[in-house]
Amino acid sequence: MRAELRLDGVKLAGIDHAILENIAARKLPGAVFHLEREGAVYEKAYGRFTYDEGAPPVTPDTVFDAASLSKVLSTATSVLLLAEEGKLDLEAPLVRYFPECTGGGKEAITVRQLLTHSSGLPAGLPARPAWAGKESAHALACSQAVTHAPGSFFRYSDINYILLGQLVERAAGMPLDRFAQQRIFTPLGMRDTGYRPLERMAAARIAPTQRGADAVAGTALHGDLAPGQLLAGVVHDPTVRRMGGVAGSAGVFSTARDVARFGRMLANGGELDGVRVLREESVRLLTTVQSPPGLALRGMGMDIDSPYAQRPRGSVFPVGSYGHTGFTGCILWVDPQSRSFYVFLSNRVYPDDKSNVLALYTQLGTLSAQAAGVAAAAAAASAAAAPR
Repeated sequence: MRAELRLDGVKLAGIDHAILENIAARKLPGAVFHLEREGAVYEKAYGRFTYDEGAPPVTPDTVFDAASLSKVLSTATSVLLLAEEGKLDLEAPLVRYFPECTGGGKEAITVRQLLTHSSGLPAGLPARPAWAGKESAHALACSQAVTHAPGSFFRYSDINYILLGQLVERAAGMPLDRFAQQRIFTPLGMRDTGYRPLERMAAARIAPTQRGADAVAGTALHGDLAPGQLLAGVVHDPTVRRMGGVAGSAGVFSTARDVARFGRMLANGGELDGVRVLREESVRLLTTVQSPPGLALRGMGMDIDSPYAQRPRGSVFPVGSYGHTGFTGCILWVDPQSRSFYVFLSNRVYPDDKSNVLALYTQLGTLSAQAAGVAAAAAAASAAAAPR
């Protein structure tokens, strides 16, 4: 680490204050924050697992439901690995791999369009009539019709990534969770990351997300849950629960330290601690604009400049930085120019999925960039490049 690279303590204190203020307002019970720039690291845990006075404190080892961070930690990265091996063609039509998806305008959808959310498919699978299992999810996904011509419209869609997760399984010849574990999480040393965490760790390490009913009002939440049932180590996303806990759209659980290892790998061009996980070209496809002209700027996985990017990016990180969020209250945001990134994991959906932490996202994005000296670095780079 160069001697002049230090994180700004005043801005770090601002991050602490913002998170603690939201905990005091009962917008989230607990969280872990991690900020890093070229070896300078700030990591801190806040709050408790729940709002109960005797609840366990959150620590840096606390495991969180990463929700849609799964789309980049697992699915998109797996697709790109299979493309590197020639087992998938990113420009091929979906129906080449899934002929059963023919119809409803889906013949024109390509793998690229699924990755960039430009397929024209609806946002999610219907919950009724009741269904369960991966096979039922696949049949439902294949029965959907596009609402817009593929390549002409941006809509963030879980269906896109459910199909991509199933595509990984077909191309790899093994389940998505096993492929991601063997090819991504284990090589990166992400020891606490994976699907269905209760198969390998105690529930006591995992921050809970939601209860099946509001104990006061008696209002049913996520109708597939029993009254009072607490989700801890069971995926929060109801569609993924119906699929058995593993899907391309959600299902990964992780710690902030593990997600930071993934972010560090991307900032290093696909390699970490001497282990290459992705080729540099695959990192480029994942993290730079690959969406059709005129649509929200997305990589083949990462968000760059869509309506969902503006809050976690904040007001200082430039367009060209990239990342993703998760519904449970999670962020990974990376600035390749300054080689800085931040991770925020929380269980803001506890206990009833009613809190809103979007304003906190904006604060974290702005303060993280300021703490890492991103604005100063950009100004210095601009001055160095100016003609003399």
